[in-house]
Amino acid sequence: MRTRAVWRYADWVLRPDSSGSGPIYAAECTTCGDASDGAEDTAAPEIWSLRHAGRTGHTGFRNIITSFSRASLVEGPC
Repeated sequence: MRTRAVWRYADWVLRPDSSGSGPIYAAECTTCGDASDGAEDTAAPEIWSLRHAGRTGHTGFRNIITSFSRASLVEGPC
């Protein structure tokens, strides 16, 4: 008899990915859906929100924070 497949069960873990950039911050108007560009700190989206409010009178904003993670195999026997 010949082996046709080998199954290997493994445990995986999800961890923050520190190999690239940190979190990306953005803001989105909850009235019209217009959005700021992404930035590596909160200052630019906050300024965009205040300018947008001044121009349009829209006062509600969604703060969007995108972080990154990486899956890897757990070391050792399963």
